[in-house]
Amino acid sequence: MLLLLCCGKANQKPLDAEEPAPQQDTVQHLTLLFAGDLMQHKPQVTAAATADGYDYTECFRYMKPQIEEADVAIANLEVTLAGKPYTGYPTFSAPDDYLKGIVDAGFDVLLTSNNHCLDRGQQGLERTLTVLDSFDVPHLGTYRDEAERERSYPFLLEKNGFRIALLNFTYDTNGIEVTPPNVVNYIDTIQLAKDIYKAHAMRPDAIIACPHWGIEYKQIPSDDQRWLTQWLLDRGVDHVIGGHPHVLQPMEIHTNDYTLAQHLVVYSMGNYVSNMSAVNTDGGAQVTLHLSKYAGITKLDSCSYSLFWVSKPKDSGHKNYRVYPVTVSPDSLNAVEKSLLNRFVTNARTLFNARNVGIKEKSE
Repeated sequence: MLLLLCCGKANQKPLDAEEPAPQQDTVQHLTLLFAGDLMQHKPQVTAAATADGYDYTECFRYMKPQIEEADVAIANLEVTLAGKPYTGYPTFSAPDDYLKGIVDAGFDVLLTSNNHCLDRGQQGLERTLTVLDSFDVPHLGTYRDEAERERSYPFLLEKNGFRIALLNFTYDTNGIEVTPPNVVNYIDTIQLAKDIYKAHAMRPDAIIACPHWGIEYKQIPSDDQRWLTQWLLDRGVDHVIGGHPHVLQPMEIHTNDYTLAQHLVVYSMGNYVSNMSAVNTDGGAQVTLHLSKYAGITKLDSCSYSLFWVSKPKDSGHKNYRVYPVTVSPDSLNAVEKSLLNRFVTNARTLFNARNVGIKEKSE
């Protein structure tokens, strides 16, 4: 997938600078995929170890075709890349090879503002950004200093003739205070209002907010999530795609009473990959938005979600973790895996069938 990025860097040339501008009377299309928490507990690190490093190919192999279908795929990097020793909960530091696996799977943009971004303090935050930059992975949510944030935030994504402004912010950093001059985007409505104002000044075709929020393991959005959603929509944010609770929460289409514009709200997509095994934590959903633009007017054409489930070595007998679409052939799974997958799918579909508004599971 070809990603076109404008981060305010001097003399940066868009990758498609030589392409002719689209005609105003043609319809332009953009497909965005959003995924939840990319975690890395210690057993995942151990499972990925090889003689000369770490290999995550097997982890993402079965989701890669779906990820690559999108023009741009965005996910939450809920670990630091702080170097050795590699650790899991409660202070995450994953091998750099984990990022290679994420990129090879097809993810294009990573969110870094979450409650684990300061797990290794200033060194961890800054090294994570350095590794992301060394892989040429666009990112948003944490910064080395205020000047870097001012240059690159809100994050402006340019692709297929669209300009999409992305926002990312977290409720907390597990009580760890940010070390100056580093900056973490927190949920602060005074700062958020300024960021939204700046985003509008970029004249984007859409503004999408990606909050890290909510109550862990609760499948019903909190009052605070619902309040902040409406606050963001009232200020011109077009879509809200959230995460953090480690379980699925409902998805809703909100329709503006005056403009009839449709706004997608996703409260939580759950884990993308983790070692969690409690009920409802061993899978998640990735969400796809199809945007169109005609004569300068952008609209949400359609949206859908796909469910997936994580198979762990202790259940499968395989060396590595595997993220499977829930449509995986039963012949690929043993009896334990089938039982766990069916438990996750049944619970997810029960929740969504009862509480989703206007968005359905993607048909294969």
